[in-house]
Amino acid sequence: MSAMFRALWNYRGFIAGSVRREFQSKYRNSLLGALWTILNPLAMIFVYTVIFAEVMKAKLPGVASTFGYSIYLCSGILTWGLFAELVGRSQTVFIDNANLLKKISFPRLCLPAVVIANASINFAITFGIFTAFLVVSGNFPGLAFIAMVPLLLILVFFSIGLGITLGVLNVFFRDVGQFFGIFITFWFWLTPIIYPATALSEKLRLFLDFNPMASLMAAFQGVLVLGQWPHWETLWPITSLAAFLCLVGMRFFRRHAGEIVDEL
Repeated sequence: MSAMFRALWNYRGFIAGSVRREFQSKYRNSLLGALWTILNPLAMIFVYTVIFAEVMKAKLPGVASTFGYSIYLCSGILTWGLFAELVGRSQTVFIDNANLLKKISFPRLCLPAVVIANASINFAITFGIFTAFLVVSGNFPGLAFIAMVPLLLILVFFSIGLGITLGVLNVFFRDVGQFFGIFITFWFWLTPIIYPATALSEKLRLFLDFNPMASLMAAFQGVLVLGQWPHWETLWPITSLAAFLCLVGMRFFRRHAGEIVDEL
């Protein structure tokens, strides 16, 4: 494990350069350039606020704030977006960089590290704007906001563990990527993000115990909407699963690292 981190540290220049090139290529030939990274989340927050808070007058049960439902939506969609980007890009990272893997010798784990760095930057910009909205609108959750740090770490480890495992499988069985693209759509709608868990019947709510993302999304929403500290005991299943997937993914990757290049 220490050798792995040492290798990543030695290639930190390669990782930073890859992140910078991807960020620059994303807005190449664009008149507004990197300004789009601010305009897109601003537009999303504005639409959710105006449509749901002002036009539809949508209310979240038990929340008095006018922006309660808008904040609920943003908190779920933004954090799910980070999860979806990490898993989605990790499962195709070896296929997308096939030419690079064949031509240059470097630690293969640099590629997932680039994915994490890029997704984190995108999320930090978007979430920073959302946090500013919470402050300006008088809905900042207070001290409970600190809990976002361990919650995001759990999310990242779960995402990257799942993503690397799927990424290795996807090299050998391309149906894995196609299937997961469909599966994650159902997963999103089976997780209380657009609707609160209380909108489900008691029988359906029992199935949420089998959805590892349900408890994590509820923790994010509890912090950002209600200013409540997470119920940490409910997060042990997804934390354990994240650790398990990271170990399985790393072991799986090491065992098949040589075969990946040949298969590509």
